[in-house]
Amino acid sequence: MTGEDIRLEVERQLAEMRDGCVDFFGEDELRGRLEVSLREGRPLRVKLGMDPSSPDLHLGHSVVLLKLKRFLTLGHTPIFLIGDFTARIGDPSGKKKTRPPLGEEEVRANAATYVEQVARILDVEQVEVRFNTEWMSEMHPSDFVRLCSKYTVARLLERDDFAKRHASGVPIFAHEFLYPFVQAYDSVALRADVELGGSDQTFNLLMAREIQRDYGQPPQAVITHPLLVGTDGHEKMSKSLGNSIGITDCPEDMYGKVMSIPDRLMLDYFDVLSAGEWEPERSAFETFRTDEGGDPMALKQRLAALVVARVHGAEAAAQGERHFRRVVQRKQVPDDIPETSLALEGGEGMVLLDVLQRVGLIGARGEGRRLVDQGAVSIDGERARDALMSLSAGSHLIRVGKRRYLRLELGP
Repeated sequence: MTGEDIRLEVERQLAEMRDGCVDFFGEDELRGRLEVSLREGRPLRVKLGMDPSSPDLHLGHSVVLLKLKRFLTLGHTPIFLIGDFTARIGDPSGKKKTRPPLGEEEVRANAATYVEQVARILDVEQVEVRFNTEWMSEMHPSDFVRLCSKYTVARLLERDDFAKRHASGVPIFAHEFLYPFVQAYDSVALRADVELGGSDQTFNLLMAREIQRDYGQPPQAVITHPLLVGTDGHEKMSKSLGNSIGITDCPEDMYGKVMSIPDRLMLDYFDVLSAGEWEPERSAFETFRTDEGGDPMALKQRLAALVVARVHGAEAAAQGERHFRRVVQRKQVPDDIPETSLALEGGEGMVLLDVLQRVGLIGARGEGRRLVDQGAVSIDGERARDALMSLSAGSHLIRVGKRRYLRLELGP
């Protein structure tokens, strides 16, 4: 490549990196590093870290995963970092109170699912998958003291969530201050040129730039992205809040959940999730944005199809649409209801919560109680009013939410 070719390619790639982001810190520094990278054929190292704080990733995570995919397409080295060490501290970002750290076994179980889920978005064979226990478990206490000496408590208290908690008298425990140090050191260990993250991670990502300088490395560029609002239309998408659309959700559930978002979120979802892949669809959504027409239901159906197709494929998207029309719009029972059986272990029945958990219709019991309280669980066409009700022996049709059905044979 000639000097002019390299210059043009640098600007093209920077525009790709900039697309859809909230902030791009260190862009001018990265411009020079990218020019050297192209001239010498040395790919940039691009880091994206996620803590296995729950077993499931959701569409909110897909925003930065898709940007990581774009870096792969540009010829750089994507690094997917699983924060199995940081998950045991508990990320305080955006939290109004202390986030409980996870146990080692729970972290290991959650982490085991992450690579398979990421593979639904990008080719993990071309991704450098790392775990931060690799270096943190080998760090000597004196090394950790040296790391923590690089930043003051006053600077940490500038962080928005810490500042608000400190001002309102909500306790901040010492271990929470350690989290941004470890996340920053991950960039040192990986020699990251770029780090991606949600806009709620800005403090931690910028702290990594300073820590890298202290360790004699050029600071990484930081590219932050918008947070996807959950299906409730208010809070950030989160599994714990029950407003998420999981990457592992079946096509029918994923399609139905997209259809359940408020109309006012459609355009945000399109913009945040597009990742440059849905440009042919943009004109229809722009028409709706400018109040020049457009059918909200048709647009939302198209959005749901795009989301499902990205994760499951075009045929699965069509399957999700057919299921939605039959079960939600026409209120009919689907034809292909899965069937299972459970054996009664003494007694004449089984507690509903136990049934739902054992057949996989809920995760935690708290989720089951919430769904029953919301009227989202029915047994044989009747709304379940007590999560601890006893389900008698026999055949039952169970519905959870608008889309999940199960035929259960409960007996000896």
